[in-house]
Amino acid sequence: MRGDELMSWPVRSRTVLGEGRISAFVDEEVETPSGEVMTRQYLTHPGAVAVVAWREDTDEVAVLRQYRHPVRMELVELPAGLLDNDGEDWCLAAQRELAEEVELMAERWDVLVDTCTTPGACEESLRIYLARDIAPAARPEGFVLEDEEAHMSWSWVPRAQLVDAVLDGAVQNPSLVSGILALEVARVHGRLDSLRPATADWPIRR
Repeated sequence: MRGDELMSWPVRSRTVLGEGRISAFVDEEVETPSGEVMTRQYLTHPGAVAVVAWREDTDEVAVLRQYRHPVRMELVELPAGLLDNDGEDWCLAAQRELAEEVELMAERWDVLVDTCTTPGACEESLRIYLARDIAPAARPEGFVLEDEEAHMSWSWVPRAQLVDAVLDGAVQNPSLVSGILALEVARVHGRLDSLRPATADWPIRR
């Protein structure tokens, strides 16, 4: 089958309706291949990475509990963060987030899955890594947990419990849902040793 393809229809005009600390809200007039003009509004986004840190000997995954104000819920999540440091390698960003949020490191890194989180409304692209051979690590020097992160907690949860929680609708964070289901598919189909390497191309981020 044909996979996703890079494509860009001509933008006739672009108006920034509002700017925030991370994203801008933009309005664009876009010309379709048949010549009509449509208007689309969306949020810009720097992209993000997330980590399924899997302790294979105990079959557990490191997960966070973090308050998310827009949805007024404390969500079960994976360690994750923005690609907001110019030029930072994607895998190094994931390694940094793992150390910052749960004080862990890993010897083996593979790409588990790439997603567009909300392609009709936001340009965010997300890469989820599978981290194995886990060990404790110190937080990067000078890093301090702030805001929601200062109140989050984390724990090891059995992989099978997380799969059940996803299918039961008990957890909703998109990186967690995508990452856990991708791990389960790779595990069941014998793909764990043939995942893409951590250095794999990520076309949407070109």
